[in-house]
Amino acid sequence: MKLIRFLLFPFSLLYQFITSFRNFLFNKGWLKSTSFSIPVIAVGNLNVGGTGKTPQIEYLVRLLKDTYNLAILSRGYKRKTSGFQLLNNKHTTEDVGDEPMQFFKKFQGVSVAVDANRTHGINQLQRLCQSLNVILLDDAFQHRKVKAGLYILLTKYKDLYVDDFVLPTGNLREWRSGAKRAQVIIITKCPLNLSSTEKDKILKKINPKANQQVFFSGIDYDDELKGASTLMLDSLVNKKVVLVTGIANPNPLTTFLKEKNIVFTHIKFPDHHHFTNQDILKIKRELLKSKSEDTVLLTTEKDYVRLHDKVLNLHYIAIKSVFLENETAFNETIVNFVENIE
Repeated sequence: MKLIRFLLFPFSLLYQFITSFRNFLFNKGWLKSTSFSIPVIAVGNLNVGGTGKTPQIEYLVRLLKDTYNLAILSRGYKRKTSGFQLLNNKHTTEDVGDEPMQFFKKFQGVSVAVDANRTHGINQLQRLCQSLNVILLDDAFQHRKVKAGLYILLTKYKDLYVDDFVLPTGNLREWRSGAKRAQVIIITKCPLNLSSTEKDKILKKINPKANQQVFFSGIDYDDELKGASTLMLDSLVNKKVVLVTGIANPNPLTTFLKEKNIVFTHIKFPDHHHFTNQDILKIKRELLKSKSEDTVLLTTEKDYVRLHDKVLNLHYIAIKSVFLENETAFNETIVNFVENIE
């Protein structure tokens, strides 16, 4: 795989030129970028793959939902519909995508919509939800046709954008210089005991601009499993567990379960996988192999929205983004932006 990526280096240079020229045109104003009077916060990344956008969006929702009327706008990755869709109870994950459906199910009173054209999507949300105070854009860092008021760039602790190269040789969607558009940079999926020395090393690598704030966050898991019934996580130590994942990087979860002395069989599918009848049979066969009534079928919250109506007795473990330090400063940055937008 590394050899193939090396051989594709000329295509990376071409890709870098195209994306850099596109950004140049937007920066000069020669390509139109629409601003909005309503506060718009864009959360995204430079690297492809899971950097923790979903838990970060959920963090922002929890921070703001009790004070402001929120909407979340996503493109709805791998959905079977097109155009603008404002989620309702008739929609399925196939219609709108797993992450938007997760937001919709989880946060009552928060409007959730999908539209590949974010400008059109924002206009539709403002038309249909006239009391909106804030719009959160999920995975929209490269969507330059919208000019968000605040950009939050996520980069993974073990896969910093400064250590990567553009596609297809590396995993960057655009060159590293695109990070300068962000007012906030969050190093995600850090060890919760990350040392000050390691933080300083990362800060030197990133070398943030004077107007950029850098925060460190990690992933924490709930002690209570939800789904078919309520189970405490520590009860899995004495049970047989079948773990099903369809996310970009299940390693943090599998490492966490091992640290909790939970023994499991892992059935791994690609990110945003649409589970087929054959996949369900594979899962059921694995359950039959365990030959135990105490077997627990476990999945992620994101996968649960795609799986719960296909298999019985399914449980999920929820995750949340936690700041290692300076959480109050981050919260103040967000609230100050929302309250002081002109």
